[in-house]
Amino acid sequence: MNPSCGHRALRSGRVSLPGHCYLLTAVTAYRRPLFKDARLARLACQSIHDRKSWGDATLLCWVLMPDHWHGLVQLGVRDTLPVVMNRFKAEVARRLRCSQSGVVWSRGYHDRALRLEDDVKAVARYIVANPLRARLVSHVLDYPYWDCVWL
Repeated sequence: MNPSCGHRALRSGRVSLPGHCYLLTAVTAYRRPLFKDARLARLACQSIHDRKSWGDATLLCWVLMPDHWHGLVQLGVRDTLPVVMNRFKAEVARRLRCSQSGVVWSRGYHDRALRLEDDVKAVARYIVANPLRARLVSHVLDYPYWDCVWL
């Protein structure tokens, strides 16, 4: 089986609609729990908070898990979804390179465009509750690697 078939399938039908919100997931290479290391997680968070990581897109909500990242992003008018995700992953990798050798992210990413009837805040609650579902913490506020514009 050709491993690139999965990445091609992820791209099939992908569209970038300015102003639309997308639920995004990026996975670490080989699902390594890279961000269990607090120092690496803090470095990644610095990139996530850095405005230049997002171009003209707006990061509404995110959580950094040990082996993946979830985010809720609203596209701007200039950058497409692939441009936004490539920039984000590159910025995190660049920041980690000084302390982490090897590839940071797996190729590709998963996206789901929110529909007009979707409750954006409910999606944000789903994102920030990931550490609870993974049993990493017993309360959302105990987990340090997340943020949301509705706080």
